[in-house]
Amino acid sequence: MSAAADSLSDSSPPLLRADAHGVATLTLNRASQYNTLSRAMIDALSAEFERLAADETVRVVVLASTGRAFSTGHDMKEMRAHRNEEFLTRLLADCSAMMQAIVALPQPVIAKVQGIATAAGCQLVATCDLAVAAKSARFATSGINYGLFCATPAVALSRTVARKHALEMLYTGDFVDADTATQIGLVNHAVDDAALDTEVDALAGKLAAKSGYALRLGKRSFYAQANQPLDAAYRCAAADLVRNLLAADGIEGVDAFFEKRAPRFGA
Repeated sequence: MSAAADSLSDSSPPLLRADAHGVATLTLNRASQYNTLSRAMIDALSAEFERLAADETVRVVVLASTGRAFSTGHDMKEMRAHRNEEFLTRLLADCSAMMQAIVALPQPVIAKVQGIATAAGCQLVATCDLAVAAKSARFATSGINYGLFCATPAVALSRTVARKHALEMLYTGDFVDADTATQIGLVNHAVDDAALDTEVDALAGKLAAKSGYALRLGKRSFYAQANQPLDAAYRCAAADLVRNLLAADGIEGVDAFFEKRAPRFGA
């Protein structure tokens, strides 16, 4: 990329948003910086997630990026320039809060992955509810190669893939390809590069056509029960199902089932 293009990229917003048919697409827009999770990018993502949480017109969120990398994680130039405990502690706390905001977001979030996703960029993929990757995409928690254990990426990775797969990635720093990432559960689907847009649009559209109420309740319920002992998880899930059955969309869905017609859900 030319110096002029770099300058133009730096003056443009770090994060782009486009809405269509109930789907909000957030695009990391720092291709020349490999979409690192800089202070500015973390702040932009956090602000957009806060807006989306209150936007009931949006049923699905897609997290995408520009350029050759989905994200290479934290901006190491920025970290090196501010090598003090106060800055680093605040940066990582804010990044952790941003990751948790994805889980807390009412809408399902789909990672649309091209290029490489490393360190906190891999963490970002692991944090999203669903992920679709281009066949050429690769994933790594590569900090260990530079004397840094990817401790915060490990939080999301260890909750997404089996422990031994997570530890192999964390201990070796080796890349895994998109097919392997699918096999270990880091992503849902690996598709031909040329089909990535189509496949993500189809998945997002499929979710957006569902009951918005059920999607919101279901996401909250899933994560709530996942952190509970078995008996408490069933109590939590049963209460949510009762709530769902008695909600307008639940009543409409059951009626539509017996009347053999397509349900007509509300907003």
